[in-house]
Amino acid sequence: MSERRVVITGIGVLSPVGHNLAQFWGSLIEGKSGIDRISGIDPTAFACRIGGEIHDFDPKLFYKNPKDARRTDRYGQLAMAAAKMAYEDSGVEGSNFDPFRFGCMIGSGIGGLITLEKQHQVYINKGPGRVSPFTIPMMIGNIASGLVSVEYGLCGPNMSIVTACATANNNIGEAWRMIKFGDADIFLAGGAEASISAMGLAGFASMKALSTRNDEPEKASRPFDKDRDGFVMGEGAGIVVIEELEHAKARGAEIYCELAGYGVSADAHHMTSPHPDGVGAGRCMDMAMRHAGVNPSDVDYVNAHGTSTFLGDICETKAIKNSFGDHAKNGLLVSSTKSMTGHLLGAAGGVELAACVQAIRTGVVPPTINLDQPDEECDLDYVAHQSREKKIRVALSNSFGFGGHNATLVVKSMA
Repeated sequence: MSERRVVITGIGVLSPVGHNLAQFWGSLIEGKSGIDRISGIDPTAFACRIGGEIHDFDPKLFYKNPKDARRTDRYGQLAMAAAKMAYEDSGVEGSNFDPFRFGCMIGSGIGGLITLEKQHQVYINKGPGRVSPFTIPMMIGNIASGLVSVEYGLCGPNMSIVTACATANNNIGEAWRMIKFGDADIFLAGGAEASISAMGLAGFASMKALSTRNDEPEKASRPFDKDRDGFVMGEGAGIVVIEELEHAKARGAEIYCELAGYGVSADAHHMTSPHPDGVGAGRCMDMAMRHAGVNPSDVDYVNAHGTSTFLGDICETKAIKNSFGDHAKNGLLVSSTKSMTGHLLGAAGGVELAACVQAIRTGVVPPTINLDQPDEECDLDYVAHQSREKKIRVALSNSFGFGGHNATLVVKSMA
Protein backbone atom coordinates (compact mmCIF):
# COMPACT_ATOMS: atom_id res chain seq x y z
CA MET A 1 0.00 0.00 0.00
CA SER A 2 1.12 3.56 -0.68
CA GLU A 3 3.13 5.34 2.00
CA ARG A 4 0.79 8.35 1.78
CA ARG A 5 -0.05 9.30 5.36
CA VAL A 6 -3.57 10.31 6.39
CA VAL A 7 -4.39 12.88 9.05
CA ILE A 8 -7.54 14.23 10.68
CA THR A 9 -8.06 17.96 10.11
CA GLY A 10 -11.72 18.48 11.01
CA ILE A 11 -14.27 17.00 13.42
CA GLY A 12 -18.04 17.39 13.64
CA VAL A 13 -20.05 15.81 16.45
CA LEU A 14 -23.72 15.81 17.40
CA SER A 15 -24.52 13.59 20.37
CA PRO A 16 -26.86 13.25 23.35
CA VAL A 17 -24.17 14.85 25.53
CA GLY A 18 -23.20 17.74 23.26
CA HIS A 19 -24.05 19.58 20.06
CA ASN A 20 -20.43 20.16 19.08
CA LEU A 21 -16.98 18.77 19.82
CA ALA A 22 -16.32 21.01 22.82
CA GLN A 23 -19.65 20.26 24.51
CA PHE A 24 -19.35 16.57 23.74
CA TRP A 25 -15.85 16.29 25.17
CA GLY A 26 -16.66 18.38 28.22
CA SER A 27 -19.57 16.10 29.08
CA LEU A 28 -17.52 12.95 28.59
CA ILE A 29 -14.67 13.93 30.87
CA GLU A 30 -17.20 15.03 33.51
CA GLY A 31 -18.91 11.63 33.29
CA LYS A 32 -22.22 13.18 32.30
CA SER A 33 -24.99 10.92 31.02
CA GLY A 34 -27.21 11.93 28.10
CA ILE A 35 -29.82 9.24 28.75
CA ASP A 36 -33.34 10.19 29.80
CA ARG A 37 -36.98 9.27 29.23
CA ILE A 38 -37.75 9.51 25.51
CA SER A 39 -39.64 12.67 24.60
CA GLY A 40 -39.71 12.57 20.79
CA ILE A 41 -42.49 9.99 20.85
CA ASP A 42 -44.73 8.70 23.63
CA PRO A 43 -42.77 5.67 24.91
CA THR A 44 -45.41 4.46 27.39
CA ALA A 45 -46.32 1.33 25.46
CA PHE A 46 -42.74 0.14 25.05
CA ALA A 47 -40.67 -2.09 27.30
CA CYS A 48 -37.77 0.37 26.92
CA ARG A 49 -38.79 3.98 27.44
CA ILE A 50 -35.38 5.64 27.61
CA GLY A 51 -32.84 6.83 25.08
CA GLY A 52 -30.13 9.31 24.21
CA GLU A 53 -31.89 12.06 22.27
CA ILE A 54 -30.61 15.32 20.80
CA HIS A 55 -32.72 18.24 22.00
CA ASP A 56 -33.00 21.83 20.76
CA PHE A 57 -31.66 20.98 17.33
CA ASP A 58 -32.65 23.25 14.43
CA PRO A 59 -31.56 21.58 11.19
CA LYS A 60 -32.22 24.68 9.10
CA LEU A 61 -29.11 26.30 10.58
CA PHE A 62 -26.86 23.80 8.81
CA TYR A 63 -28.08 24.10 5.22
CA LYS A 64 -27.16 26.74 2.65
CA ASN A 65 -30.83 26.66 1.67
CA PRO A 66 -32.83 26.12 4.90
CA LYS A 67 -35.79 24.78 2.91
CA ASP A 68 -33.73 21.72 2.02
CA ALA A 69 -33.94 20.56 5.63
CA ARG A 70 -37.62 19.72 5.10
CA ARG A 71 -36.66 17.27 2.37
CA THR A 72 -34.26 15.34 4.59
CA ASP A 73 -34.91 12.63 7.17
CA ARG A 74 -33.69 13.39 10.68
CA TYR A 75 -30.65 11.14 10.23
CA GLY A 76 -29.71 13.15 7.14
CA GLN A 77 -30.20 16.41 9.02
CA LEU A 78 -27.83 15.23 11.74
CA ALA A 79 -25.32 14.17 9.09
CA MET A 80 -25.51 17.54 7.37
CA ALA A 81 -24.95 19.35 10.67
CA ALA A 82 -21.92 17.25 11.64
CA ALA A 83 -20.51 17.53 8.12
CA LYS A 84 -20.79 21.32 8.22
CA MET A 85 -19.00 21.39 11.57
CA ALA A 86 -16.19 19.17 10.29
CA TYR A 87 -15.88 21.04 7.00
CA GLU A 88 -15.62 24.41 8.71
CA ASP A 89 -13.36 23.07 11.45
CA SER A 90 -10.91 21.78 8.83
CA GLY A 91 -10.43 25.24 7.34
CA VAL A 92 -10.76 23.83 3.84
CA GLU A 93 -13.56 26.22 2.94
CA GLY A 94 -12.19 28.84 0.60
CA SER A 95 -9.00 26.94 -0.12
CA ASN A 96 -8.14 25.97 -3.64
CA PHE A 97 -8.90 22.25 -3.38
CA ASP A 98 -9.64 20.05 -6.38
CA PRO A 99 -13.32 18.99 -6.06
CA PHE A 100 -12.58 15.82 -8.03
CA ARG A 101 -10.06 14.82 -5.34
CA PHE A 102 -12.47 15.52 -2.44
CA GLY A 103 -14.67 12.54 -1.58
CA CYS A 104 -17.55 11.84 0.76
CA MET A 105 -18.42 8.64 2.59
CA ILE A 106 -21.19 8.96 5.17
CA GLY A 107 -23.30 5.98 6.17
CA SER A 108 -26.20 5.04 8.39
CA GLY A 109 -26.91 1.68 9.93
CA ILE A 110 -30.68 1.98 9.50
CA GLY A 111 -31.32 5.09 7.39
CA GLY A 112 -34.56 7.06 7.25
CA LEU A 113 -36.68 4.94 9.56
CA ILE A 114 -38.64 7.95 10.85
CA THR A 115 -39.61 8.94 7.31
CA LEU A 116 -40.64 5.39 6.47
CA GLU A 117 -42.92 5.22 9.52
CA LYS A 118 -44.52 8.61 8.87
CA GLN A 119 -45.14 7.99 5.18
CA HIS A 120 -46.52 4.52 5.85
CA GLN A 121 -49.11 6.13 8.11
CA VAL A 122 -49.94 8.60 5.35
CA TYR A 123 -50.44 5.68 2.98
CA ILE A 124 -52.69 3.83 5.45
CA ASN A 125 -54.79 6.87 6.35
CA LYS A 126 -54.93 8.80 3.07
CA GLY A 127 -53.92 6.42 0.31
CA PRO A 128 -50.91 6.09 -2.01
CA GLY A 129 -51.53 9.38 -3.82
CA ARG A 130 -50.72 11.35 -0.68
CA VAL A 131 -47.34 9.74 -0.01
CA SER A 132 -44.54 12.30 -0.34
CA PRO A 133 -42.49 12.17 -3.55
CA PHE A 134 -39.46 12.64 -1.30
CA THR A 135 -40.15 9.40 0.62
CA ILE A 136 -37.56 7.24 -1.11
CA PRO A 137 -34.70 9.76 -1.28
CA MET A 138 -35.33 10.74 2.35
CA MET A 139 -35.33 7.11 3.46
CA ILE A 140 -32.37 5.52 1.68
CA GLY A 141 -29.12 5.05 3.61
CA ASN A 142 -26.81 6.66 1.05
CA ILE A 143 -28.63 9.96 0.70
CA ALA A 144 -26.72 11.80 3.43
CA SER A 145 -23.45 11.23 1.60
CA GLY A 146 -25.03 12.38 -1.65
CA LEU A 147 -26.58 15.50 -0.15
CA VAL A 148 -23.38 16.53 1.60
CA SER A 149 -21.48 16.21 -1.68
CA VAL A 150 -24.08 18.42 -3.37
CA GLU A 151 -23.94 20.97 -0.57
CA TYR A 152 -20.17 21.39 -0.84
CA GLY A 153 -19.54 20.49 -4.47
CA LEU A 154 -17.49 17.38 -3.72
CA CYS A 155 -16.99 15.40 -6.93
CA GLY A 156 -14.57 12.76 -5.68
CA PRO A 157 -15.41 9.17 -4.66
CA ASN A 158 -18.83 9.06 -3.04
CA MET A 159 -20.51 6.06 -1.46
CA SER A 160 -22.07 4.73 1.73
CA ILE A 161 -21.15 1.49 3.45
CA VAL A 162 -23.83 -0.06 5.66
CA THR A 163 -22.50 -2.45 8.30
CA ALA A 164 -24.92 -1.86 11.18
CA CYS A 165 -23.00 -0.51 14.19
CA ALA A 166 -19.66 -0.71 12.37
CA THR A 167 -20.92 1.66 9.66
CA ALA A 168 -19.04 4.85 10.59
CA ASN A 169 -15.74 3.06 11.12
CA ASN A 170 -16.03 1.29 7.78
CA ASN A 171 -16.83 4.52 5.94
CA ILE A 172 -13.90 6.32 7.57
CA GLY A 173 -11.62 3.33 7.06
CA GLU A 174 -12.41 2.85 3.38
CA ALA A 175 -11.99 6.57 2.78
CA TRP A 176 -8.59 6.24 4.48
CA ARG A 177 -7.78 3.39 2.09
CA MET A 178 -8.70 5.46 -0.98
CA ILE A 179 -6.46 8.30 0.15
CA LYS A 180 -3.64 5.80 0.77
CA PHE A 181 -4.07 4.41 -2.75
CA GLY A 182 -4.02 7.90 -4.25
CA ASP A 183 -7.62 7.99 -5.49
CA ALA A 184 -8.42 11.12 -3.46
CA ASP A 185 -6.68 13.66 -1.25
CA ILE A 186 -9.42 14.54 1.22
CA PHE A 187 -12.72 13.13 2.49
CA LEU A 188 -15.68 13.94 4.67
CA ALA A 189 -16.41 10.57 6.29
CA GLY A 190 -18.41 9.10 9.15
CA GLY A 191 -21.92 8.09 10.12
CA ALA A 192 -25.31 9.36 11.29
CA GLU A 193 -28.32 7.74 12.92
CA ALA A 194 -31.80 8.72 14.10
CA SER A 195 -33.79 5.59 14.92
CA ILE A 196 -35.45 6.42 18.22
CA SER A 197 -38.87 5.77 16.77
CA ALA A 198 -41.75 3.36 17.27
CA MET A 199 -40.32 0.66 15.02
CA GLY A 200 -36.78 1.21 16.22
CA LEU A 201 -37.79 0.77 19.84
CA ALA A 202 -40.16 -2.10 19.15
CA GLY A 203 -37.70 -3.97 16.97
CA PHE A 204 -34.74 -3.82 19.33
CA ALA A 205 -36.94 -4.42 22.39
CA SER A 206 -38.42 -7.56 20.83
CA MET A 207 -34.87 -8.88 20.52
CA LYS A 208 -34.39 -8.24 24.26
CA ALA A 209 -31.44 -6.05 23.29
CA LEU A 210 -32.46 -2.88 25.14
CA SER A 211 -32.14 -1.96 28.79
CA THR A 212 -35.43 -1.69 30.67
CA ARG A 213 -33.98 0.27 33.60
CA ASN A 214 -36.62 2.91 32.91
CA ASP A 215 -36.69 4.32 36.44
CA GLU A 216 -32.97 5.15 36.38
CA PRO A 217 -32.21 6.36 32.86
CA GLU A 218 -28.78 7.80 33.65
CA LYS A 219 -27.69 4.47 35.15
CA ALA A 220 -29.12 2.26 32.41
CA SER A 221 -26.11 2.08 30.09
CA ARG A 222 -23.53 0.19 32.15
CA PRO A 223 -20.91 -1.53 29.99
CA PHE A 224 -18.91 -4.32 31.65
CA ASP A 225 -21.07 -4.12 34.79
CA LYS A 226 -22.50 -7.28 36.35
CA ASP A 227 -26.00 -5.78 36.36
CA ARG A 228 -26.12 -4.61 32.75
CA ASP A 229 -29.33 -5.54 30.97
CA GLY A 230 -28.91 -4.30 27.41
CA PHE A 231 -27.92 -1.21 25.46
CA VAL A 232 -29.64 2.18 25.34
CA MET A 233 -30.35 3.60 21.90
CA GLY A 234 -28.96 7.02 21.05
CA GLU A 235 -29.01 9.30 18.03
CA GLY A 236 -26.40 11.56 16.53
CA ALA A 237 -23.64 11.96 13.96
CA GLY A 238 -19.86 11.83 13.94
CA ILE A 239 -18.04 13.03 10.82
CA VAL A 240 -14.38 13.82 10.27
CA VAL A 241 -12.31 15.42 7.55
CA ILE A 242 -9.42 13.11 6.76
CA GLU A 243 -6.68 14.24 4.45
CA GLU A 244 -3.37 13.24 2.91
CA LEU A 245 -0.63 14.70 5.08
CA GLU A 246 1.19 16.74 2.42
CA HIS A 247 -2.13 18.08 1.10
CA ALA A 248 -2.99 19.27 4.61
CA LYS A 249 0.42 20.84 5.12
CA ALA A 250 0.29 22.63 1.76
CA ARG A 251 -2.84 24.51 2.74
CA GLY A 252 -1.65 25.19 6.29
CA ALA A 253 -4.30 23.04 7.96
CA GLU A 254 -4.35 22.43 11.69
CA ILE A 255 -3.78 18.70 12.19
CA TYR A 256 -5.41 16.86 15.07
CA CYS A 257 -3.55 13.57 14.71
CA GLU A 258 -2.73 10.80 12.24
CA LEU A 259 -5.32 8.25 11.19
CA ALA A 260 -2.77 5.49 11.02
CA GLY A 261 -4.54 2.14 10.78
CA TYR A 262 -7.76 0.38 9.84
CA GLY A 263 -8.81 -3.21 10.35
CA VAL A 264 -11.86 -5.08 9.12
CA SER A 265 -13.11 -8.65 9.58
CA ALA A 266 -16.19 -10.84 9.91
CA ASP A 267 -17.21 -13.16 12.72
CA ALA A 268 -19.06 -15.53 10.34
CA HIS A 269 -20.82 -16.83 13.44
CA HIS A 270 -24.38 -15.55 14.03
CA MET A 271 -26.89 -12.98 12.79
CA THR A 272 -26.69 -10.82 15.91
CA SER A 273 -24.37 -12.45 18.48
CA PRO A 274 -20.61 -11.93 18.46
CA HIS A 275 -18.20 -14.82 18.25
CA PRO A 276 -17.96 -16.21 21.82
CA ASP A 277 -14.16 -16.07 21.81
CA GLY A 278 -13.93 -12.67 20.14
CA VAL A 279 -11.94 -14.12 17.25
CA GLY A 280 -13.20 -11.72 14.58
CA ALA A 281 -12.84 -8.68 16.79
CA GLY A 282 -9.29 -9.70 17.68
CA ARG A 283 -8.23 -10.18 14.07
CA CYS A 284 -9.73 -6.80 13.26
CA MET A 285 -7.67 -5.06 15.96
CA ASP A 286 -4.55 -6.97 14.90
CA MET A 287 -4.97 -5.80 11.30
CA ALA A 288 -5.51 -2.19 12.33
CA MET A 289 -2.35 -2.20 14.47
CA ARG A 290 -0.35 -3.85 11.69
CA HIS A 291 -1.41 -1.19 9.18
CA ALA A 292 -0.59 1.50 11.74
CA GLY A 293 2.88 0.05 12.32
CA VAL A 294 2.36 -0.18 16.07
CA ASN A 295 2.83 -3.01 18.52
CA PRO A 296 0.15 -3.87 21.09
CA SER A 297 2.38 -2.41 23.82
CA ASP A 298 2.38 0.94 21.97
CA VAL A 299 -1.38 1.39 22.38
CA ASP A 300 -2.36 3.51 25.38
CA TYR A 301 -6.15 3.58 25.09
CA VAL A 302 -8.95 1.52 23.57
CA ASN A 303 -12.37 3.11 23.11
CA ALA A 304 -14.35 -0.11 23.34
CA HIS A 305 -17.46 -0.98 21.41
CA GLY A 306 -18.77 -1.70 24.92
CA THR A 307 -22.52 -1.58 24.33
CA SER A 308 -23.71 -2.89 27.73
CA THR A 309 -25.01 -6.20 26.37
CA PHE A 310 -24.21 -9.38 28.25
CA LEU A 311 -22.40 -11.28 25.48
CA GLY A 312 -20.89 -8.32 23.67
CA ASP A 313 -18.94 -6.95 26.61
CA ILE A 314 -17.49 -10.33 27.53
CA CYS A 315 -16.50 -11.17 23.96
CA GLU A 316 -14.80 -7.82 23.42
CA THR A 317 -12.88 -8.24 26.68
CA LYS A 318 -11.67 -11.64 25.48
CA ALA A 319 -10.66 -10.14 22.13
CA ILE A 320 -8.66 -7.37 23.80
CA LYS A 321 -6.86 -9.92 25.97
CA ASN A 322 -6.04 -12.04 22.94
CA SER A 323 -4.74 -9.12 20.89
CA PHE A 324 -2.85 -7.26 23.61
CA GLY A 325 -1.55 -10.13 25.72
CA ASP A 326 0.08 -9.02 28.98
CA HIS A 327 -0.34 -5.36 28.02
CA ALA A 328 -4.13 -5.75 28.37
CA LYS A 329 -3.70 -5.79 32.14
CA ASN A 330 -0.50 -3.79 32.43
CA GLY A 331 -1.03 -0.21 31.38
CA LEU A 332 -3.76 -0.40 28.72
CA LEU A 333 -6.76 1.80 29.47
CA VAL A 334 -10.16 0.78 28.09
CA SER A 335 -13.41 2.69 28.37
CA SER A 336 -16.86 2.77 26.84
CA THR A 337 -18.24 6.23 26.18
CA LYS A 338 -21.56 4.54 25.34
CA SER A 339 -22.10 4.52 29.10
CA MET A 340 -22.82 8.24 28.63
CA THR A 341 -24.04 8.67 25.06
CA GLY A 342 -25.93 5.41 24.65
CA HIS A 343 -25.39 3.41 21.48
CA LEU A 344 -25.49 5.62 18.40
CA LEU A 345 -25.60 2.58 16.09
CA GLY A 346 -24.26 3.58 12.66
CA ALA A 347 -22.98 6.89 14.02
CA ALA A 348 -21.13 5.37 16.98
CA GLY A 349 -17.75 4.95 15.32
CA GLY A 350 -17.51 8.55 14.15
CA VAL A 351 -18.44 9.95 17.55
CA GLU A 352 -16.09 7.59 19.38
CA LEU A 353 -13.20 8.37 17.03
CA ALA A 354 -13.64 12.00 18.08
CA ALA A 355 -13.27 10.87 21.71
CA CYS A 356 -10.01 9.09 20.84
CA VAL A 357 -8.67 12.18 19.10
CA GLN A 358 -9.52 14.32 22.11
CA ALA A 359 -7.86 11.84 24.46
CA ILE A 360 -4.65 12.26 22.44
CA ARG A 361 -4.95 16.05 22.34
CA THR A 362 -5.78 16.58 26.01
CA GLY A 363 -4.10 13.69 27.81
CA VAL A 364 -7.40 12.74 29.45
CA VAL A 365 -9.21 9.41 29.05
CA PRO A 366 -13.01 9.51 29.40
CA PRO A 367 -14.56 7.13 31.93
CA THR A 368 -16.96 4.22 31.85
CA ILE A 369 -19.68 5.43 34.18
CA ASN A 370 -22.11 3.13 36.03
CA LEU A 371 -19.44 0.44 36.41
CA ASP A 372 -20.38 -0.34 40.01
CA GLN A 373 -19.88 -4.12 40.07
CA PRO A 374 -17.61 -5.32 37.27
CA ASP A 375 -18.56 -8.62 35.67
CA GLU A 376 -16.05 -11.29 36.72
CA GLU A 377 -15.33 -11.96 33.04
CA CYS A 378 -14.75 -8.27 32.38
CA ASP A 379 -11.55 -7.66 34.31
CA LEU A 380 -9.61 -4.96 32.48
CA ASP A 381 -8.98 -1.35 33.51
CA TYR A 382 -12.17 0.29 32.19
CA VAL A 383 -11.46 3.72 33.77
CA ALA A 384 -14.48 3.35 36.04
CA HIS A 385 -16.55 6.36 37.12
CA GLN A 386 -14.05 9.20 36.60
CA SER A 387 -11.85 10.35 33.74
CA ARG A 388 -8.13 9.84 34.13
CA GLU A 389 -5.12 11.87 33.09
CA LYS A 390 -2.58 10.01 30.98
CA LYS A 391 -0.45 10.88 27.98
CA ILE A 392 -2.07 9.11 25.03
CA ARG A 393 0.13 8.57 21.99
CA VAL A 394 -1.84 5.78 20.28
CA ALA A 395 -5.56 5.09 20.62
CA LEU A 396 -7.74 2.40 19.08
CA SER A 397 -11.51 2.58 18.45
CA ASN A 398 -13.66 -0.53 18.02
CA SER A 399 -17.04 -0.85 16.31
CA PHE A 400 -18.82 -4.18 15.83
CA GLY A 401 -22.17 -4.68 14.10
CA PHE A 402 -24.99 -7.17 13.57
CA GLY A 403 -24.02 -9.60 10.85
CA GLY A 404 -20.61 -10.09 12.42
CA HIS A 405 -19.10 -6.92 10.95
CA ASN A 406 -15.97 -5.69 12.75
CA ALA A 407 -14.09 -2.44 12.11
CA THR A 408 -11.23 -0.86 14.06
CA LEU A 409 -9.46 2.47 13.61
CA VAL A 410 -6.09 3.51 15.05
CA VAL A 411 -5.06 7.12 15.63
CA LYS A 412 -1.59 8.35 16.59
CA SER A 413 -0.17 11.57 17.96
CA MET A 414 1.82 13.61 15.46
CA ALA A 415 4.39 14.43 18.16
